[in-house]
Amino acid sequence: MLFALQVFALLRAPAAWLPAAITIGIDRPGAVTLSAGQLGAVGATGTRLVFSRSADGGWWLRTSGPARPLLRRDGIDERLGTVDASTLRTFTIGGRTFDVRPDTTGMLAFADGASRWRFDGATVFRDGTPQPPCPGASWPAQAVALWNRATPAVVAIARPLVFGGNLHCGNRIGIDGVDGGAAQVARHGGQLLLSAGAAASGTHLSARFSSHSSMEIPAPASLQDDARRLDGVQALTLGRTRYDLALVRGVLTLAPAGRVALNAFPETVLPPGVAWQWRQRSLWLGDAAAWLLAGAAALAVFAAARLGRAMAPRRGNILGPLADARRRRAASSWTGRPLRGAAAALVLAAGCTALLLQRGGEPPAAACSLLLAASALGIWLVHPARLAAGAGAALLLIAAGLLCQLNLGLAGPDTGWLRYHGKTAALLAIGSGAIALWRAFPPAVSQRRIEWLLAGAAGGALLLLAAQVLWGDETGVFDMQPVEAAKLVLTLLTAHCLALRMGWHADHRERPGHGARWLRLVAPALLFLALLGCALVQVDDYSPLILLLLWAGAMALAWALAARRWLAAGLLGCVALAGIAGVTALRSGDPAQLPASFYGDRFQVWLEPARHPHTGQQVLQGAAAIASGGWLGADGMLGLASLGHAGGDVMALPAVQDDFAPAFLLHRHGLLAALLLWCAQALLVAGLVRAAVSHGRAGAGAPGFRQAWLLRLQAFALCGGAAFVAGHLLLSWGTNLAILPVMGQPMSFLSAGGSHLLFFLLPLLGVHAGSSQE
Repeated sequence: MLFALQVFALLRAPAAWLPAAITIGIDRPGAVTLSAGQLGAVGATGTRLVFSRSADGGWWLRTSGPARPLLRRDGIDERLGTVDASTLRTFTIGGRTFDVRPDTTGMLAFADGASRWRFDGATVFRDGTPQPPCPGASWPAQAVALWNRATPAVVAIARPLVFGGNLHCGNRIGIDGVDGGAAQVARHGGQLLLSAGAAASGTHLSARFSSHSSMEIPAPASLQDDARRLDGVQALTLGRTRYDLALVRGVLTLAPAGRVALNAFPETVLPPGVAWQWRQRSLWLGDAAAWLLAGAAALAVFAAARLGRAMAPRRGNILGPLADARRRRAASSWTGRPLRGAAAALVLAAGCTALLLQRGGEPPAAACSLLLAASALGIWLVHPARLAAGAGAALLLIAAGLLCQLNLGLAGPDTGWLRYHGKTAALLAIGSGAIALWRAFPPAVSQRRIEWLLAGAAGGALLLLAAQVLWGDETGVFDMQPVEAAKLVLTLLTAHCLALRMGWHADHRERPGHGARWLRLVAPALLFLALLGCALVQVDDYSPLILLLLWAGAMALAWALAARRWLAAGLLGCVALAGIAGVTALRSGDPAQLPASFYGDRFQVWLEPARHPHTGQQVLQGAAAIASGGWLGADGMLGLASLGHAGGDVMALPAVQDDFAPAFLLHRHGLLAALLLWCAQALLVAGLVRAAVSHGRAGAGAPGFRQAWLLRLQAFALCGGAAFVAGHLLLSWGTNLAILPVMGQPMSFLSAGGSHLLFFLLPLLGVHAGSSQE
């Protein structure tokens, strides 16, 4: 039914138009000014581009506004308003001029007559001494500053040098009469680049270049009024839209790609000399290879499902026991495995192809992604083993999330909103295909092999976390979130340690090597948890720490119940009740008594969002969207009447595709649909917990150590996974319904969290399905 609603949404989607090419013709020296809307650009509101032609026939580009275009020339990126600091002779910010000194160590050395400065991309040195931290700096910022001073530059955490303000401190150089952030120097691609900041409006920024510089900008050059020649430029990026440039016979042609604004009708107001070539958005036609692989995967999944149905016994058949035996023999033999393996391989290949096409800027059509997602869900149903209740609830949630993301994509004002649905479908196919291959041809497992796999996975996760700390930010690194994989590895590693601990005999204290065994069990989990916590402090949010606390409490409670430590279980229950009481008391507290810090500000906005209209905008917009949805949605028909249509004001809600996806669901489909979704989520968590309890009981009565260890490993892994899933759901619902402060955690299956789906949810479902199969 949910997939039928997706097809219905595609059929009801109105026609939308976008520019296939934008031509600019200037016959004689002159200029044409185009706004971001007249270029179909996304994410560049308030920016204007001035295309001019000089007397010698050369084309120039100048810009005004907050967004700075990026030019691609001969494989090198050039951003307007940004210059290579090593090519400067002097630069002026406000009323202060800095003289650049030669430096052979890769640093930027400059002086203003009163002080000498050096900057290596991470630390600012004033007269040879690192600057002290700024007053009120958080302890993570101070820790990063100490790390940068003590370590080589190759492993230092990059931090920009900011100009403006009244103090010389940290990575800031104060300038009288200049707002903080008017200009900055940051390291990008091995170069230190000087650029105008967000607070540069009304501040004079200029630069003079040295004699050996190859820059074609006249000297002195104003960074706010930077102009670049377009000769040799292959591409231009403005906001989130990329343009391929072509200059033929005095006509400049821009072919937009990526995220392009949509128009309801093929008409717009343009200045003389500018024309659009229109094309209609296609939801059904796309890359032939993607359609071919998706179709082949769907046919293979259908054939494997038909074979499994043929092997299943029929009700009322007098040959029921014989049919059951025949089905078990066929499932355990190679009769159905080749077909299931081929279907899984095709689903995996189709998902990889769709992801590569999307990364290349030509994503598959929405209908192709829908067929791929249906194949990815169908591959879970072709296995002869019975589908567990938790897995069935998870598939239902995946289908609901795909419907919500497709609805969001069709309601968006540009082509980029559909990428969330396409990416989720591709990642779902990749993860589901890999898990189906593993289930069709399960490898032999042993304790030693699992230990080596866990050690390798833990090392890889730690390396990715270190890469995020060094080169990434809170959005991840290398277009992925290592934290999601780290959570899964942490759960499995801890489950392995607890499973071994539960296998100890009553006289383990008298046996030799008792302390070494404790270190073997406890040290890996604690070390990994400590390093994960150190990586999470880089995120300006406390939700990862709350997730870890919830997970640790659930794992401790599971161990206490399995070991029959009733006092410990009771204490943990009291701690949970105290936490609930603390949140309730804080909700009725006085915001003025909270400390003035980042976390304190979050709580103040949560308690009184109306008194913080700027920072509380997300909370207020989310509350307004939820209130307008009511019980039956904004259209009064559970969102059926608005399927495929424009989204309206709710699309302006920040992070509506991630953290505030439940607010979009409540607005579009109403509180009744949200309650049904909540029931499916509760069924998922209950199914995981039920499977964990059954495996724990089976492990307690297992005849051998290996069987008991494996069953307990699966039990504790499912319990830890259920704790993380419940924590995600709790934080997401609490954020959207203002039960908790705003915390950046996606809702499992509903939000467009690709890493959360691929690296945590799908492997957890694979563990659940494998344990149910056994």
